[in-house]
Amino acid sequence: MAAEKGLVHIIDDDDALRESLAFLLRTAAIEAKSYASATAFLEALPDPSLSCVITDVRMPDMSGIDLLRRLKELKVAVSVIVITGHGDVALAVEAMKIGAVDFLEKPFDDEVLLASVEAALQQHGGQARRDSERAEIDSRLRTLSARERDVLGGLVAGRANKQIAFDLGISPRTVEIYRANLMNKMQAGSLSDLVRMALVIGMLE
Repeated sequence: MAAEKGLVHIIDDDDALRESLAFLLRTAAIEAKSYASATAFLEALPDPSLSCVITDVRMPDMSGIDLLRRLKELKVAVSVIVITGHGDVALAVEAMKIGAVDFLEKPFDDEVLLASVEAALQQHGGQARRDSERAEIDSRLRTLSARERDVLGGLVAGRANKQIAFDLGISPRTVEIYRANLMNKMQAGSLSDLVRMALVIGMLE
């Protein structure tokens, strides 16, 4: 029964994290396979249909970014979720530009991970659904003030609050206020939600 939900490939050089993620997925009736490196995954490259990949963005040998580029070169259509450490937002944004469907910043909640995996496994939706989503995001974007749009642009470019504040000539505290307001207006539960929305409407190319 587990395979009907799809298969998740976990790639991380941290043995304990791999085992923990695999256990979590199996408790949710999702089949999981683990690999100690991106190279090991590529050497065993499985059928990507009905599957997704969870990979750390920082790994020795081949990084999560390098893996995404390689999968793109090989034309392997698989949904990839990247895991990042604190302060790796710029890397996560780069990953999503290359094709990752989501990123999760450590430490992340189990339910957030499972929701991301479920969405990734169901990603291959129709054009009509994508058009509807784009229209909804455009509608939310129109509710933002000019300054909120400026802060949004900085966030999806991977800049920290302090850098955005410096660029706009305002205080970091003011950036935090604008950030909270635009997250609410965009109905974004996380920074990865914002980045994904920006990709959907073409803000990130």
